[in-house]
Amino acid sequence: MKKIVFIIALIATSASAAVAQRLAYVDSEYILKHIPEYVSAQKQLDDLSTNWQEEVDKQYGEIEKLYKAYQNDQVLLNDDMRRRREDEIVNKEKEVKEFQRQKFGYEGDLYKERLRLVKPIQDRVSAAITDVANNQGLDLILDKGSEVTFLFANPKLDKSNDIITKLGFKPNPSLAN
Repeated sequence: MKKIVFIIALIATSASAAVAQRLAYVDSEYILKHIPEYVSAQKQLDDLSTNWQEEVDKQYGEIEKLYKAYQNDQVLLNDDMRRRREDEIVNKEKEVKEFQRQKFGYEGDLYKERLRLVKPIQDRVSAAITDVANNQGLDLILDKGSEVTFLFANPKLDKSNDIITKLGFKPNPSLAN
């Protein structure tokens, strides 16, 4: 009987400790929209990506022209000439795929540029979130903009504007999601 009472008391204590935790959430996308450097960095990344994609498209267009010319001339070519033209097309395709990998692939130039431009901003936001959590005695802060699914979120728990203010910017409700 004492064990059962002890277990019930332990469960009740754990449950009350869990209820006593203070939590809040932020919307990281909303916060980042308030940081001019982030908006500028995103524009730079978008421009880079667009330029590189245009280069890829241009190179594929050239390959398409080579292939069509090859198809038109194929009956006139001897085996050696045919093989050289096929090799030229295959090599150009390899070059374009390598270019794509270097620019857009895992840890490619776009990834590195994103790290260079965005990581310092994300670090500042993270530090501001930590400061707000410590100053307001919060135990847990969730990100509304990430993979977490909110079925309900009390707006009183949203600390996004506190983070924006901590970063030295003025909250703009029109940027809210």
